Amino acid sequence: MPSLWTPTRWSDRLEELEARSGERKEAPLRRDIRSLGTLLGQVLREQAGNSLFDTVEDLRRTAIARREADARGDLPAGLTHLHQAQSVTHNISAHPQTAFFLARAFAFYFELINLAETNHRKRRRRSALLDASAAPQRGSLRGTLRRLRAAGVSRHDALALLTRICITPVFTAHPTEVARRSVMFKRRSISDLLEQLDAIPVPATQLESIEASLLAEITALWQTDDVRHARPTVRDEVRMALDYYEASLFQTIPVLYAEIASALDAEYSTPSPTQLAALPIVVRFGSWIGGDRDGNPFVTAETTAESLAMSRELLLDYYLTQLKDLFEQLATSTRQAAISPALRNRLDTYLTQLRSSGHATPFADRFPTEAVRLQLACITLRLGGVPPSTMHRNLALATTATLPHYTTQAALLDDLLLLRESLAANHGERLAELFLDPMLLTVRTFGLHLQTLDIRQHAKVHAAALADLAAGTESDQTREVLETFRAIATLKRSLPGAITQYVVSGASVMDDALNVITLARHEGVAVEGGTSATGEHDPGLQPVLLFESIEDLRNAPAVCRHLWSSDAYKPLLAAWDGKQEMMLGYSDSNKDGGMIASTWEIWKAHRALHEVARECGVTLRLFHGRGGTVGRGGGPTHRAIFAQPLDSFTGELRLTEQGEVLNWKYSDVVLAEWNLELMIAASLDALARPDVAAHLAADASAVPQLTGEILPRWEAALDELSSTSFAFYTTNLVDDPDVFTYFEQATPVAELEHARIGSRPAKRADASASGKPAARRSMADLRAIPWVFGWMQSRHVVPAYFGVGYALEHFASTHPDGLELLQEMARGFPLFIDIIRNVEMALAKADFGIARLYASLVEDAALRDRVFTTLETEFTRTQKMVLAVTQQTELLEKNQVLANSIRLRNPYVDPMSLLQLELLRRKRGGESSEELDRAITATINGISAGLRNTG
Repeated sequence: MPSLWTPTRWSDRLEELEARSGERKEAPLRRDIRSLGTLLGQVLREQAGNSLFDTVEDLRRTAIARREADARGDLPAGLTHLHQAQSVTHNISAHPQTAFFLARAFAFYFELINLAETNHRKRRRRSALLDASAAPQRGSLRGTLRRLRAAGVSRHDALALLTRICITPVFTAHPTEVARRSVMFKRRSISDLLEQLDAIPVPATQLESIEASLLAEITALWQTDDVRHARPTVRDEVRMALDYYEASLFQTIPVLYAEIASALDAEYSTPSPTQLAALPIVVRFGSWIGGDRDGNPFVTAETTAESLAMSRELLLDYYLTQLKDLFEQLATSTRQAAISPALRNRLDTYLTQLRSSGHATPFADRFPTEAVRLQLACITLRLGGVPPSTMHRNLALATTATLPHYTTQAALLDDLLLLRESLAANHGERLAELFLDPMLLTVRTFGLHLQTLDIRQHAKVHAAALADLAAGTESDQTREVLETFRAIATLKRSLPGAITQYVVSGASVMDDALNVITLARHEGVAVEGGTSATGEHDPGLQPVLLFESIEDLRNAPAVCRHLWSSDAYKPLLAAWDGKQEMMLGYSDSNKDGGMIASTWEIWKAHRALHEVARECGVTLRLFHGRGGTVGRGGGPTHRAIFAQPLDSFTGELRLTEQGEVLNWKYSDVVLAEWNLELMIAASLDALARPDVAAHLAADASAVPQLTGEILPRWEAALDELSSTSFAFYTTNLVDDPDVFTYFEQATPVAELEHARIGSRPAKRADASASGKPAARRSMADLRAIPWVFGWMQSRHVVPAYFGVGYALEHFASTHPDGLELLQEMARGFPLFIDIIRNVEMALAKADFGIARLYASLVEDAALRDRVFTTLETEFTRTQKMVLAVTQQTELLEKNQVLANSIRLRNPYVDPMSLLQLELLRRKRGGESSEELDRAITATINGISAGLRNTG
């Protein structure tokens, strides 16, 4: 029987890959989804029986019919279909085991859709590279370089701009990445098989073999527990994040720099190709996992040390594997090519050291001809590795041979560079470029520690610790704080560059920075830095204030001016070369003030902090604490970077990459390279602003179009929109205690604990919390993650739009040209475009027909009706105003790729929402069992996979 992927003509497949738009471009994605759905149906029938498969199909068809009826305005028919689906899920919910299998079936469909869409992104990325004559994409590095060249920027200046850029994605674990590692590995296997199907041509027997393998992998995935039996430990979270280095990031670095070199050479002619080894390092990596202890009692001094050890062990294993490969590839003999005097001297030194330990007699006999391999073997020994059998065999190297281990990145680089220079000087430049340059890039990127590990703790915890010390007491919390600083002091002695930032949550005053300095010094941390015991430069330990609430964002410039001009802090700034990092928090500011107020206050704080930094002679780097969802600052990264204020970017940027987006961005080399390239290109764009120069040269009086400039009338408009939306959001959500009651009862937030998603508790329970008893806590005590999570799961999606519609409508109705001005901003002002597009996406994912059903879980009917009416009214108003501002007739009219994705997913999300609702109703009614919790968790996982956002 032919494979589901067997084409009529292979030439059709090539045309699909070469297509730039239209149906043919999307045909491979539709085929993958359709074929994977067929395979899943076969697995469901085999593993769970025909009855479950029939129920899945019945619910799917009913959900589609409901959506189609709603789309054509036939609301009674839509309601009838919704009630039919409710009836089915109500009956199934009486049997938790069946409900669990049903939820898993729908969740699996999303797993496969997500993999198909991810593969299609990779496919389109490769397709874009096929036509060398096609204009480069705006977000690509080549597209940015082309605009720089058009603005008169030379190659020399473009390279100078690149040297100022350093992007640092910082991986965090506390957002809701629900997949277990075993599931992640199976995802990758399926992804690899899908990629094999894109080869042209593939013999029929091979297509059938790939399809059989896909069927086996889907079966294996079905038989694997996707819900954890125990909450993951911090170590588990560290391991999950480190998996992405092995899966893609190690291999991505050389590919990324090859793309940078290619883009430079394509846009700027040069006599010889750009050397990878000569490019500036523009990407580094960081992590919070194992260091972020704010509200997480499971992060201790021990877990911090373990996190660093695991990172270093992974990196050294990778280096040793690379050296083994280099040993196989570089069999250069001195009979054929000489070596440099510098390399000969270095090898003499190593041989002397080996002789002194009695290990060099037969080894030295190979020196005249095996110099290159000898250097690779010595580097292996200095990394603490046991040379593989090939090295022993070819060099007669004793298995007990040792050399002093590297203590600095510089020493390792020096050995590799000596080898590279020797090859290049002796007709081996091509060998150096192909084999050694990739390793040089990885060593320059990752050093000896892989990634920096940030420590994070709440300001109130530090204040409480200092109060204890002053009083001569020591609580458990204070003991942990002191142990943390002692661990930092110890760890920095051997890896001084691995811990350089200490993030202070809830920062509001200058003392929040000084308290960290006092505690660090108390436990022996050299906060100023200097030279470590290993001889490596120690950057010290810098407090990074995290401004989270709307009020703290507004006060941030004054706080920093006070700090940077204080006599106590000036010497530290001098020791840090005048550089300072500060952090802006998206999640809590959004929860505190809503979408517009949060985004605008962050933007203004960003601009004002840079103004203050210039006043104080400080070079400021901002750390953006973005989440995965719109309600936590999520959205396209390139767009967000480009939307930064003019003249408020130094080229360096750190931003959090939340656990839920890691698989979407970094699961594959193609995806990881593109994601990093987008960030680099956006940073280069934001630093150089070529469009501003072009605009000024063409017609400075014209309305700017996507230049990043802000007109006075735009700023005044956003000031008003922010103020209006903030007041509306605060009055109707934050200050209304009924909303918190509604939220707890109308969403599955209470069930988050059973999902065992992360190590961090949903609520703070230490001095960083309000201190109130659990029964009296309110929205103020809830973390941003469950706040967004609950609203997303129940399809309300409140944090992403509440207050936006009211503010837009009020502005349009109170200004004669209000709507026209908003439309003008939606065409030309990147920040406003970012706000509107993110809100539009959230509106498309919300469903108030289903949200109304969740509202029925609220016990107090009057409270329920009042709050739901408030939420629904604002949802409807926001949708109306977004359409008016974007001049569309329906949501996502101008983004059909996303519209199609959501349209495809909704009929599968809806049944899971209805099933979750019925299961919650049973639990709220007093039923309690492990099977019921398991089924609810399966719906949580499935809805998360379907909406592609959790919290």
